[in-house]
Amino acid sequence: MNSPPVVEWTEADEARSARWRSENGAPPPRRIVIADDRTKADDAYKLACEGTALLWRGDFHNARQLLTALARRIDRRPRKTPPADVTQAFHLHRAAQNQRARILGMLLIPLDAAYEVPLHRAPDVREACTRAYGPPAKESAAGAELSAPAASLVSLRELLGLIGANEWRRKGVEIPALGGDRIHPHYGVFSPARGEYVDLVAEAPLPSQDLAFDIGTGTGVLASVLARRGIRRVVATDQDPRALACARENTERLGVAGQVEVVEADLFPSGRAPLIVCNPPWVPAKPTSPVEHAVYDPGNRMLHGFLNGLADHLAPGGEGWLILSDLAEHLGLRPHAELVDAFARSGLTVLDRLDITPRHPRARDTSDPLHVARAAEVTSLWRLGAATSADKRAD
Repeated sequence: MNSPPVVEWTEADEARSARWRSENGAPPPRRIVIADDRTKADDAYKLACEGTALLWRGDFHNARQLLTALARRIDRRPRKTPPADVTQAFHLHRAAQNQRARILGMLLIPLDAAYEVPLHRAPDVREACTRAYGPPAKESAAGAELSAPAASLVSLRELLGLIGANEWRRKGVEIPALGGDRIHPHYGVFSPARGEYVDLVAEAPLPSQDLAFDIGTGTGVLASVLARRGIRRVVATDQDPRALACARENTERLGVAGQVEVVEADLFPSGRAPLIVCNPPWVPAKPTSPVEHAVYDPGNRMLHGFLNGLADHLAPGGEGWLILSDLAEHLGLRPHAELVDAFARSGLTVLDRLDITPRHPRARDTSDPLHVARAAEVTSLWRLGAATSADKRAD
């Protein structure tokens, strides 16, 4: 295991160091200054834009207000007219999001060895941090020193994300397709907040009730829906430890753990099934944080991996259900012909396609620079079968 990154700074004429925590892989800041309740928002904004991080030593609630003030200053900057080319608009939008995240990530909060925030009016973040980072570091039984300081620094923006994610895990997300029961997403596992794709899986005609594979199960929501629909055995796969733990917890909570087996695998488990379901990331772009791996898939790796292996894992007469949005096509990131050609190259034939339009607020937000693409988006469940010899001759 690699040693955790360490960040160093000078405070009160003393050299200090701490572990550096960043879920999106941001490098430790090269320069840190101390900030507190006296720090002016304009000064903080200038320093953050220049790449200088501010380690907060004041009231925690005031730190949150400063973060809000920094966000307002970013949002007040003059915006360029979005280019007519939607693909260029997408890349510029992503670049602006990344720059915004970088600036806001410059406001840092200290955590002690037990994940407590040593600031006035700070919330209890121990549970949220433990669920995201694992148990706090401890010295060995012999009292040996840790390979890195036990205290750590984290951006306030990330810490607030941990707190919010922990609340979502506690409350859960209501899933109409599960009769209103809730899925409880773990930190770093994509939440099924966009329920339309779940509805497609709940409504498509089942080719069999014997066995199904759920590829890239995430929270386990689709595996649970299939089990509730009466499929006697569902094998749900993922390779992310957080997702595996999340899916196991949710299937247990929903009372379907006896039907759903959660296994670690890169795509397919061994064997064949009469139904194989996959909801891969929808946009072929580079993710910048763990949770974005469920949205962005560089080079359509998971999509093509699923299609290339599907025919070899389908039982005779079986179906593969590919749940995919066409947003990437409207953004110019994937031609429609690429998907259709991929079906043919993988020895698959289209049996049917079920469509649904998105219900999320951004589809109606005309101020969104990607509004035209989002408004035209359709999510589809492609019912795929292994091509017969006649199908191949016809091609």
